[in-house]
Amino acid sequence: MGQQKIVVLDFGGQYNELIARRIRQCHVYSEVLPYNTNIKTLQDADILGIVFTGGPNSVYKQESPHISKDIFKLKKPILGICYGAQLIAYELNGMVETAPVSEYGRIEISKKNDSKLLKGISENTEVFMSHTDFVSRLPEGFIVTSSSKNCPIASFENDNLNIYATQFHPEVSHTVEGQKIIENFVYNIVKAKPTWKPESFVKTKIQEIKEKVNDGTVLLGLSGGVDSSVTAALLSKAIGKKLYCVFVDHGLLRKNEAEEVEKAFKEYDLNFIKVDASKLFLNRLSGVTDPEQKRKIVGSTFLEVFEKEAKKLGEIDYFAQGTIYPDRIESGLGVSATIKSHHNVGGLPKKMNFKGLIEPLDNLFKDEVRALGKELGLPADLINRQPFPGPGLSIRIIGEVTEEKVKIVQDADYIFREEIKNAQLDTTISQYFAALSNLKSVGVMGDSRTYEYAIVLRAVITDNFMTCKAYHFDEGLMTKIADRIVNEVKGVNRVLYDFTSKPPATIELE
Repeated sequence: MGQQKIVVLDFGGQYNELIARRIRQCHVYSEVLPYNTNIKTLQDADILGIVFTGGPNSVYKQESPHISKDIFKLKKPILGICYGAQLIAYELNGMVETAPVSEYGRIEISKKNDSKLLKGISENTEVFMSHTDFVSRLPEGFIVTSSSKNCPIASFENDNLNIYATQFHPEVSHTVEGQKIIENFVYNIVKAKPTWKPESFVKTKIQEIKEKVNDGTVLLGLSGGVDSSVTAALLSKAIGKKLYCVFVDHGLLRKNEAEEVEKAFKEYDLNFIKVDASKLFLNRLSGVTDPEQKRKIVGSTFLEVFEKEAKKLGEIDYFAQGTIYPDRIESGLGVSATIKSHHNVGGLPKKMNFKGLIEPLDNLFKDEVRALGKELGLPADLINRQPFPGPGLSIRIIGEVTEEKVKIVQDADYIFREEIKNAQLDTTISQYFAALSNLKSVGVMGDSRTYEYAIVLRAVITDNFMTCKAYHFDEGLMTKIADRIVNEVKGVNRVLYDFTSKPPATIELE
């Protein structure tokens, strides 16, 4: 018997991995598979339940993703969400049509009839809708369990068939009682046990790494962020001194970060190697304005530097990196759309002489990585370090990256982080940073006209980094931060704040 799980079948929805994350929040393992996964795979006894995700297509179109009706013969509990709900209705001879009124955003639903899925949910509650089609007629044997003003069948189910469906998205934080709905499916319908915990992951993963590496050596790209730090700790426990950690200072780090990372990891029993490649990265980025091109340049240059360091060390067998699930999602995992590419996703180039790639965290979300770091005994200040993208400040500078712009955003970001810490908000806000816009505007400083850059501040609240809300600062604190940045950072005469949630925006500006 292997790891028991609930499988999420991806039909192209943007929240596919978030569904898996919500299930894991119940301490039950979940993973995402393509919608066309073979039925024989889904017959596995370790798969206790199945979720159909949302998606951008219309089920009544021939080119849209569909499933074999044999999946319903497996008699495993099924939950369909949005497109997944419509697919269930369509495949079981119900009817799906274009909705007279599309729904997007927070919508109030009212419960109808008894429901296993909605047990314990308020009679009227807010949910997140995002659809242009709707189920207009249910398949035989199904009942309506909730409805909204413009969607008469907001959820439906058939207890005898163990099939449940919601037109809304319970996995999104905007659905007020969404986690309770997920828990109802996981515990009361699937009857899964909460066995997915950090301590069991550590034991299993260390054994996997030992077996894979054997007597070999591993080169890890260490950024000093939580993902690569936890990867280092995990690898160190598994293979000890056979691990070489290379920290590349690409000149795009936060203020004083290179020195802080070096100081922190010099205290650990690791082969720590620092490489200053800042001039190389800045030269490669010269004149480049497209964010995707920046990401690719930073990624390829990283690999180039690592290859060079690996040759200096002699024969290195494996390359490791701290790739996590959100990196893979946004780079186009499965059938979902690519949001943005990540330099640490895509495997190894053929020119690199490694036997293989080790990514022990590639199925974990950020909060799971932090929990794992705690289990591994890493210090709190390292575990709670602010998330930082692999391409660094290159994607927090809109437009061309120059040494002057890097200095501006470093100084502004330092002030922002310092004031947030002073206000004791550093553990309340999930992620916060300053970015440099390519907007220049007229200002007045010391009775003189200025024409300088606008800094954009970003601070968000999230528990999964797949969705987020902007943090609302006290006016006095925001004024203090803006005044300090304008007064202390040369080249800035205006400060803007980004209130946009994710979706529709991403957390980073590029």
